Amino acid sequence: MSDATGIVGEFFSLKEGTDADLLAMQVGDFYEFFGDDAETVADELDLKVSQKSSHGSSYPMAGVPVDELTPYLKGLVERGFRVAVADQHETEDGHARTIDRVVTPGTLLETTEAQARYLTAIVEDDDEWGVAFADVTTGQFFVTNAPDREAVFSELYRFEPAEVLPGPTVRTDDETLDRLRERTDASLSLHPTEDFAPGRARHRLREQFGAETIESVGIESEAAIAAAGAVLAYVAETGQGVLASMTRLQRYGAGEHVELDATTQRNLELTETMQGDQSGSLLDTIDHTVTSAGTRTLRAWLQRPRRSEGDLRRRHDGVAVLASAAMARERLREELSEAYDLQRLASKAASGSADARDLRAAADTLTLYESVRGIVADAPELVDSPLADRLDELDRSAIDDLARELDAAIVEDPPGTITEGGIIRRGYDEELDDLVERHEAALEWIETLPDRESREHGITHLSVDRNKTDGYYIQVGKSEVEKVPDRYENVKTLKNAERYTTDELEEREREILRLEEQRHELERGLFEEVRDRVAARAELLQDVGAALAEVDVLAALATHAVRNDWTRPELHDSGALEIEAGRHPVVEKTTEFVPNDLYMDDDRRFLVVTGPNMSGKSTYMRQAALIVLLAQIGSFVPARSARVGLVDGIYTRVGALDELAQGRSTFMVEMQELSNILHSATDESLVILDEVGRGTATFDGISIAWAATEYLHNEVGAKTLFATHYHELTSLAEHLPRVENVHVAVDGEPRSPSSSGSSSRPTDENDGEVTFLRTVREGATDRSYGIHVADLAGVPDPVVDRSQDVLDRLREEKAIEAKGGSGATTQAVFDLSAGTFTASGARSADGGDPAANADSGGRDGDRIADRFGDSAEDVLEELSSLDVNETPPVELMARVQELQDELDGR
Repeated sequence: MSDATGIVGEFFSLKEGTDADLLAMQVGDFYEFFGDDAETVADELDLKVSQKSSHGSSYPMAGVPVDELTPYLKGLVERGFRVAVADQHETEDGHARTIDRVVTPGTLLETTEAQARYLTAIVEDDDEWGVAFADVTTGQFFVTNAPDREAVFSELYRFEPAEVLPGPTVRTDDETLDRLRERTDASLSLHPTEDFAPGRARHRLREQFGAETIESVGIESEAAIAAAGAVLAYVAETGQGVLASMTRLQRYGAGEHVELDATTQRNLELTETMQGDQSGSLLDTIDHTVTSAGTRTLRAWLQRPRRSEGDLRRRHDGVAVLASAAMARERLREELSEAYDLQRLASKAASGSADARDLRAAADTLTLYESVRGIVADAPELVDSPLADRLDELDRSAIDDLARELDAAIVEDPPGTITEGGIIRRGYDEELDDLVERHEAALEWIETLPDRESREHGITHLSVDRNKTDGYYIQVGKSEVEKVPDRYENVKTLKNAERYTTDELEEREREILRLEEQRHELERGLFEEVRDRVAARAELLQDVGAALAEVDVLAALATHAVRNDWTRPELHDSGALEIEAGRHPVVEKTTEFVPNDLYMDDDRRFLVVTGPNMSGKSTYMRQAALIVLLAQIGSFVPARSARVGLVDGIYTRVGALDELAQGRSTFMVEMQELSNILHSATDESLVILDEVGRGTATFDGISIAWAATEYLHNEVGAKTLFATHYHELTSLAEHLPRVENVHVAVDGEPRSPSSSGSSSRPTDENDGEVTFLRTVREGATDRSYGIHVADLAGVPDPVVDRSQDVLDRLREEKAIEAKGGSGATTQAVFDLSAGTFTASGARSADGGDPAANADSGGRDGDRIADRFGDSAEDVLEELSSLDVNETPPVELMARVQELQDELDGR
């Protein structure tokens, strides 16, 4: 506790009573920070630090004007700080300051970002997980239960919370906390254990949403109830005052949305690329919305695709009619571009932070709703469409009433703050009109005073003005002071003029000040009454905002479909997936894309995809997943035609993220992701697998890939696309009835090196170039063209040529001479069918015959020792014991090189 007194002492006393990271305390026209808080704020926001003396000590001080707190507060909170705000209140004894609110990353209202800002609570109770998400900026409140921790992290990835409240058992689970810190950007905040108690949480939910809401919504999970109750308690504790905007509790579950685990959302680059950039994501590519609410809604659709065929058909119908009605679509987009974010305004009104400009924008947007409805009603293509139905769901009478009230109350162009006055329109309140008229009359008397005094006394240089020090005054130039009448009382002498006042002027000034105070007080009260009535209609504002946002999204999807020749998908309940001339929605924007077909049905559920690296296998599989996903958000898709069987989940295993820092190898990550798929996918899911098993030894990898294929085919039954370099897997099509092979075609075949020593690189008849056609055809490919890819990547020519030579010998099961730097070579044979490796001899640089080192019964240890030293037998013994089945190829090559170096004496 500091020994400071006065303002500084009060600051430290208030700071001690809060667990916030920082305190902003109002001191007159500024919010001040002292001590370490001042240093922190100055470092984070580039503020100037000064010194404040108190009780013989000096303390760092930084401050911001009262009217400018919001952007600084936003900057601090977005950096993860919890900031307590102590406002100054007038009392009979002077000033009093109390902490009225604590602003946290999950309760920040003042945001201009289109993205939702969720506060999340996670509860685990007897292996049952409950999760609640609340966006205080819009009042949206979602709750669900999850079967395990992985499912929780999938939901966190969907909602991208700004702040997480871990429940009592979660906060003691180091593994979960570590993953929360590593895998999310959310701030972690500890909240009292008692607020997670199911009984207390249930009471809070009933108070907030109604006595029967929990039962009517169908929330049965105690963990989910505890999470939702903790969120409400936390929001109430921060004092943000936004609980009134939380009018609707929404439960969601697996049956409503397509399951997208965190890995899949990342692999498909829905809202950001694998590098963490928004540019190049699917959202960035298709987002043509013109409102922030529209962008937020489109993001939510991408992260939570629907499974309801009826809902999706309505969305597709909406996109279809807007695609065909170009003029109406553009008129809608132009009109919507002027719309205010009503969902966020509802929260601002409920918190008491909405200003006059907010309410003016609300009036204009509510009026705009009727304009949008009129455009839809006037367009023949739209009049009977789902758009008209969606807009007609709303209470038009209530919307019109609120719009008219706001328009009657708030001036067309209100000032930025409610303390300036001039907010309420004439004719709204008789008492205010009377005060305004009297105030204006008094001001007019002041304004005409110079002319009257000049004419009466013949004074040329006479003016009337006002400042904070002197109030109203009459100013006369020095050359004419002799004309000043006796009733003028001198108040100040300047270099070239004198200032005066009169009894009448002072009386008028007192009247003006009294009228201004009465006018501002009455106007502020009227404004707050209007704002309270708006807050009471929060649900109506949210409904109108949601409807306009949906129209914006459908118009945006129609715009993208028209510009990029996308087509409406046909939805059905069978397991078929038929795509004709499909394209990748992002890649097609940056390259000349080669379309491809895809056909799967109940008899063709598993496609083994082979082909060279860089040929387009991954793109082909990802585009299939994205086409399904786009169809299930209600969008058109990049294809000539598409028939999509609805899926309950999309699961991908495409590449392994480097998590070595977390103690998990790439292979471990790969196996954990595969495990999640095998446990989670159903016969209604779509599974995308890319190179499963490549993170371990070759034969281990083949075995895992083979077994996974059998399990997915026999037990899970999901529609699966499996890209692999293990050509052994293509033989499964001969044994498993629903497995088929497809491959990415290549123009040109590699040629073995000629005896004349010509280049051994892959060639075709077009002067040695292999062309990747990026066209998918039936059947399996016969080779991987890996050496050609190495050549394309710029691997030095000697390595490429030598690679081709080794590959040819391996295929023919011939001996390979391992060449050392000293000229010595070791001969080795790989038996591909048995997976064994043996050394057959060695030859020195002088050209000695390796056959001389072996007799008909095996190796002659003495003669080998004579040539290569005593270590030769050990080297040969280790070579013979190497197991290709258990050794990854790179490790195997490295070990052979080490043994060769031993033989060379290096």
